[in-house]
Amino acid sequence: MIEYLVTTPDVLWWAMVIFTIIEGIVGLLIMLGFFTRLMSIGVFSLATGILLGSGWLGTTCLDEWQIGILGATAGFTIFLSGGGKYSLDYLLLPKIQALRNQSWLVWLTSGALPLRAGTLGKIAGAGAFALLFVSLATNQIFHNGVWGKLHNKSVKPKIEISDASIQSGKLSFTVYRVEGADVYGSFLIGITLKDKNGNVVLNKDAEALSRFPVSNIQNQYIAKVAPGKHSLVIPLGSKADLTISDNSLADLPKGRYELLLTDVSGITWQTDLRY
Repeated sequence: MIEYLVTTPDVLWWAMVIFTIIEGIVGLLIMLGFFTRLMSIGVFSLATGILLGSGWLGTTCLDEWQIGILGATAGFTIFLSGGGKYSLDYLLLPKIQALRNQSWLVWLTSGALPLRAGTLGKIAGAGAFALLFVSLATNQIFHNGVWGKLHNKSVKPKIEISDASIQSGKLSFTVYRVEGADVYGSFLIGITLKDKNGNVVLNKDAEALSRFPVSNIQNQYIAKVAPGKHSLVIPLGSKADLTISDNSLADLPKGRYELLLTDVSGITWQTDLRY
């Protein structure tokens, strides 16, 4: 779903507008305690979406994971309890004649649920166990936080290289930034092509990449790969097809070559290609 949204900006715009409006309404009404249980379902749903969609994000801590887990747990808890005596459910709803003595209304607002204590206890226990499982499972999947070596995908940039080829004196390949800090681009300062013996056939340094022709960059997503002041900037979530024309590529012998990308931090990514 996320990939579909980032590849269709017009749909993404509407999705973000609708999400923001719903989040604002749910947040306001949950604070006021108006239709508390209905709003708690909204809190649970919004938080679960954040958890599963971006729970791996967090530059210095597990930001989105914490928000998602806290919101899902809070939504479930508030559904069981309803609002207190200072909520609008208690202060306002009893004054609305059309809503008085409606037995179903308690499932959307506040007050004691029409369930036996034993049944309510089982629901609470099952929900708590399910939330505990989701907490541990997502923490492990996203961060290896339960066992194994802890990792944080938001600390270091990671670029995937695909579809590398040389045709008609042009080197083309696709770069896709899949990990790293969301507020920090991958600053590419080197694109190097080597033959099977390790000899450098083509080398584009930081200065050359800062002047990379925009016409040779075909961006696929909203986040744009673009030349910066001192490098080629690759933001998180950006995916683009890059094409390099150079005289050194005109009469290359057939064989295996290695494409190497270098980040300003010293991290490198490479892929093999055959010509």
